[in-house]
Amino acid sequence: QVQLVESGGGLVQPGGSLRLSCAGSGSYFRINTMGWYRQAPGKQREMVAVITNAEKTQYADAVRGRFTISSDFAKMTVALQMNDLNAGDTAVYVCYADVWATDRMRMNYWGQGTQATVSS
Repeated sequence: QVQLVESGGGLVQPGGSLRLSCAGSGSYFRINTMGWYRQAPGKQREMVAVITNAEKTQYADAVRGRFTISSDFAKMTVALQMNDLNAGDTAVYVCYADVWATDRMRMNYWGQGTQATVSS
């Protein structure tokens, strides 16, 4: 089992920055990908950024160029640097991990989320 705990959310003014962190713990065999999703009220959850074990990254169009994902899979941590924030970035940001479990089954895990609010 894996647990993911996010931190770093908060209130920031438009144009500001936040850095989100996710710390994973538990038992697994190998990480495939880790990343961040977000969900705003009344909207579907969307992928924000993911990073693979091979360090390949993928970003949502809405955040590309403003957000940067980084990871240390040996520590099962992932971070999201969010710059030039706007109101559309207001959401609960949730950490995600796709791993092979110790029995070699593919498992997905989700954190509880951290709120990021962009407002004047």
